[in-house]
Amino acid sequence: MKIFLSMFQNITLQTQISPKEGWQVYSSAQDPDGRCICTVVAPEQNLCSRDAKSRQLRQLLEKVQNMSQSIEVLNLRTQRDFQYVLKMETQMKGLKAKFRQIEDDRKTLMTKHFQELKEKMDELLPLIPVLEQYKTDAKLITQFKEEIRNLSTVLTGIQEEIGAYDYDELHQRVLSLETRLRDCMKKLTCGKLMKITGPITVKISGTRFGAWMTDPLASEKNNRVWYMDSYTNNKIVREYKSIADFVSGAESRTYNLPFKWAGTNHVVYNGSLYFNKYQSNIIIKYSFDTGRVLAQRSLEYAGFHNVYPYTWGGFSDIDLMADEIGLWAVYATNQNAGNIVISQLNQDTLEVLKSWSTGYPKRSAGESFMICGTLYVTNSHLTGAKVYYSYSTKTSTYEYTDIPFHNQYFHISMLDYNARDRALYAWNNGHQVLFNVTLFHVIKTEDDT
Repeated sequence: MKIFLSMFQNITLQTQISPKEGWQVYSSAQDPDGRCICTVVAPEQNLCSRDAKSRQLRQLLEKVQNMSQSIEVLNLRTQRDFQYVLKMETQMKGLKAKFRQIEDDRKTLMTKHFQELKEKMDELLPLIPVLEQYKTDAKLITQFKEEIRNLSTVLTGIQEEIGAYDYDELHQRVLSLETRLRDCMKKLTCGKLMKITGPITVKISGTRFGAWMTDPLASEKNNRVWYMDSYTNNKIVREYKSIADFVSGAESRTYNLPFKWAGTNHVVYNGSLYFNKYQSNIIIKYSFDTGRVLAQRSLEYAGFHNVYPYTWGGFSDIDLMADEIGLWAVYATNQNAGNIVISQLNQDTLEVLKSWSTGYPKRSAGESFMICGTLYVTNSHLTGAKVYYSYSTKTSTYEYTDIPFHNQYFHISMLDYNARDRALYAWNNGHQVLFNVTLFHVIKTEDDT
């Protein structure tokens, strides 16, 4: 019989029974694994089961067996724990090396990790206003949804209300309203300038000086734009079918005039271009449809070629313009001591129909334009400009005014009124801009002639 004692490799276990009893137990050898081998030697004579020595032997064997089982369990647990210890030892060695490395490189690692964290924070910081904007946008979307729901309800109600009327009845009501509106408009006299708002920048193009315009007598479907860059040494007029084409640069046609123009104070009126011929006081009427000069006439006594220009110069001696009443020329003469003269022209022959002499020096004016037979003069072409003076051809009287407007680009070289658009067209330092005007109207009565 073998008993395994794996944890005690060099232990000799010997329990002896007296020689006269003949029982001996030895343990003095080891197996190849180092475990103890126990040997029990019994006497030669037969023993009965009731013998006291036999019982003693059985008890001893039971104890040895119990001990053997306990040691085997302990051995298995110890082997398992030993493997854990080996792994832990390896891990501890690795950790020890890492701690040593961390200790050596602590400052470097901390700096590196801190820099990495800082970079991450720098990446995240711009997201904060974005997230805030998302929250704001979310609120706006909620508001929009609510407004859309409300609008849908209103539109549904309107639709139901409209459905209650017969289409022909609605059509008649619209026609009646349009007729009444036209009758009301006919009762409006020409307005007096009260306010200028803007500008609206339409385009940035060309040199510092130039002119652009539309025809105030064109039909509603005709929105052609004409463009004349520079104030001298040029005779190329560019045409665009609409403001949108003008903005995009989609040129539709080019006209090569027979003469160079002077200044920037040209006007397109009823399909023709009116301009001042270079180095002269001659006015030219040029037809876009035929490409020919229809009329030309010398404006008697009018100064030209920078004799009486506006404050910015540029051969702006003769200013041609149009309003609700017709075609006009604004200039200065020696006979009027260099002060502004207003002449109404026949649009076909260019003959002067009537003239008014004012007391405002032409050289002190920044620019001027006509609205309903009244000339409005600005005090400067630079920043701080305002409409400073007006002269009514209806009453032959003048007054000093104070109507400011925003000279956004600091140098105006062209400013003309368009009666159809109720707007001022301006060339402001290479910017083509529009100003809106507010006019005061008087309703005609039956007693007015």
